[in-house]
Amino acid sequence: MRNALTRRRLLSRAVSAAFLPTFGILPAACSSRWALLPPRPVDWTMKPLSSAKVDERVFADGHIELTIEHALLRGVTPAMLVWWWRNIEGEMEFKGEEYPRYLIWHPIDHIHFAVAERLADGSVGVGSTLHVVEALGADMRHLVDVLLHLRELDETGAAAEVHVLGRRVMRLHGAFLAEPEGTRVTTTMTLGGTGWGGRLGLNKLIDWFFPADRRKAWIKHSVEEIGNLEFFLPQLYGRHASATVPA
Repeated sequence: MRNALTRRRLLSRAVSAAFLPTFGILPAACSSRWALLPPRPVDWTMKPLSSAKVDERVFADGHIELTIEHALLRGVTPAMLVWWWRNIEGEMEFKGEEYPRYLIWHPIDHIHFAVAERLADGSVGVGSTLHVVEALGADMRHLVDVLLHLRELDETGAAAEVHVLGRRVMRLHGAFLAEPEGTRVTTTMTLGGTGWGGRLGLNKLIDWFFPADRRKAWIKHSVEEIGNLEFFLPQLYGRHASATVPA
């Protein structure tokens, strides 16, 4: 019995050590390497939380599923969204200045984006790994510093995962539905899982490392982030799509 308890404590410590830097909880991660950037001078009003339909489900095994049905992205096609995932990296001209595209995507919360692992031909697609840093709600207590493993990408949607100790602990999926005037996006975040990690107690730690206030901040961030694509992506796509990897 004592040996079993010791193993559980060791597993808990290992998971904690992996989770803290992954979700940006460590004070050092919040204060030494990353900081909020000056807001970018966008000329639109970000969409309010009331523009989307939100649902949260907590399952018996402890994993959590958040679903956001976003307002219609007018003038945006699924092909544009596929191109965007492949070409987030890079600069764009905005109000006579050059900015990283990622920083315009959310002009307050976004801090850093880089392609950590490319495909063999140097492009970005399924199998690539993306490094994303953002402070949800412009609050460094909600710093997210993750490696996103891109698992799906086509005109039906995109999916990316966060792994800890070789196990998936977060999955983000965006479903794309084309309509005559634009595209509807439904975003689903799944925290935790149904495998052995969840059964050993990993799912119980999810609510500690990604608590209700952080989930609330992520929902607002996602509504704003996805909504912002309507205001700049059609023009960006029109200028650059023919010169980059086809969607």
